[in-house]
Amino acid sequence: MNLRNRYDCIIIGGGHNGLISAAYLAKSGKKVLVVERRNVLGGCATTEELWPGYRVSTGAYVVSLLEPQIMTDLRLKDYGLDILKRNPSSFTPLLDGRSLVMGPDRKATQSEIAEFSKADAEAYPKYCDMLERVAAQIEPLMQRTSPNPLPLPQEWRKKSFPQKLKDKSRLWDMYSLLGQLGEDLPDAMELINGAARPLLERWFESEVLRATLGTDAIIGGFQSLSAAGTAYVLLHHVMGKAGGSRGVWGYVRGGMGALSESIAHACHDLRVDIIRETAVKKVAVENGRVKGVWLSDGSFVESTVVASSIDANTTFLKLLDEGELPENFENAVRRIDYSSASAKLNVALSELPQFSCRKDSNDHLQGTIHISPTLGYIEKAYADALVGWPSSEPVLEITLPSVLDDSICPDGKHLMNVFIQYAPYSLEGTNTWDEIKDDFADRCIELIGRYAPNVPDAVEHRQMLTPLDLERTFGLTGGNIMQGAMTPNQLFFMRPVPGWADHRSPIKGLYLCGAASHPGGGVMGTCGRNAAIEILKDN
Repeated sequence: MNLRNRYDCIIIGGGHNGLISAAYLAKSGKKVLVVERRNVLGGCATTEELWPGYRVSTGAYVVSLLEPQIMTDLRLKDYGLDILKRNPSSFTPLLDGRSLVMGPDRKATQSEIAEFSKADAEAYPKYCDMLERVAAQIEPLMQRTSPNPLPLPQEWRKKSFPQKLKDKSRLWDMYSLLGQLGEDLPDAMELINGAARPLLERWFESEVLRATLGTDAIIGGFQSLSAAGTAYVLLHHVMGKAGGSRGVWGYVRGGMGALSESIAHACHDLRVDIIRETAVKKVAVENGRVKGVWLSDGSFVESTVVASSIDANTTFLKLLDEGELPENFENAVRRIDYSSASAKLNVALSELPQFSCRKDSNDHLQGTIHISPTLGYIEKAYADALVGWPSSEPVLEITLPSVLDDSICPDGKHLMNVFIQYAPYSLEGTNTWDEIKDDFADRCIELIGRYAPNVPDAVEHRQMLTPLDLERTFGLTGGNIMQGAMTPNQLFFMRPVPGWADHRSPIKGLYLCGAASHPGGGVMGTCGRNAAIEILKDN
């Protein structure tokens, strides 16, 4: 590819947010370059052929949060995006021979829940309705640039009168949306700031239902279910309609990389230049203003706008020279919490798992399989990690996309994705992840084998991605898949740091367009779209 010497905007990182930002900028007539250090696009939303014939979603593995408006604006379906609906969507096996299957069919789900508690079966629709009402009002706040309402010292950030008016307008919009919640307002406040465990214990009495719902509250974080903020992560996972309806998650035909490739195709038609296997080594700054980027091949590309879809730690502390950022901003960036306890195990199987508790059909294998029978089980797994060791009995979220998608593996074979909590980035003593990763993978396979005895012998290939591997492979500081913890002190106008939630930075022309910015992690695309909107306002 013949690159230009100068672009209107350079995007650092070809993840889904970076590509979406590039596409919106190009739709507005900007000349855009995307620089991706790996040989595949998509960031964590990639498909890679790890073994002959197996097309593996190495990172992200399901989709729901992707905004329908983005799909429409960029015509992603025309470019091949095909989201496969899952029904049922959830399956929790138990060692006593029972199981819980849940899905979009409310009556069928109630019937399943009633096997454990008739009271819970009656409460479940009310719980779902409450979540949907709250999500319907909160979701618009996620789809807009966050205001910066905090009165920062003038020497930290100067805001013009129009900017102050805009922040006040956005705050009024937030106030108005919350006002529409009516009697649901207390529930909304608990979901935004509270802990998942007391909420679930108040609504339901059966442990299997509590634990099945509770796993959504800990995914990607390093927190107990009893910690403030976990209820928001629970709410975060029921937003989005890309899977067919609110809170329903689907598979992407061809793996998650097919989503990213559809965005890349849109970028190509919009004349966005994309280079792979090239890293940005340094963002060039002169007199507090971006001038371009130095690439790993030694070349310099000029631009007065650079938007980074990688995390704030790497963007501000590794790609800029010392002294280019104000000390107060740099200190705030250094305080960002990247605590992580997630790992991913990708497995090629010679046959489908055969769960001892459910042998009637394979329909229950369409959805997410939860190995987490009780809230106590989840809390014990967290306690193990808290002292610096991967859980002796980890929480597992298992998906088998090949049940619905026959394009991702050879005939008769299957792919199993296993998302694991808790696996702390920092281990106690002198142990390293490179030394213990295989033993931990064995432990996870053995645990699955207790529920589906055929699995250990069905494993043909496997890839274990520890938190350290997630950092190395995807550039995620601390292995945090959200580019920063999704805790109350790092959400909305506090993300990435207080006072800078509008995608801008103290360096004029340097923006964040990835999950490090509001509204945070998940394959939703909002960060990239909103960053492009703010860039176009300035340029």
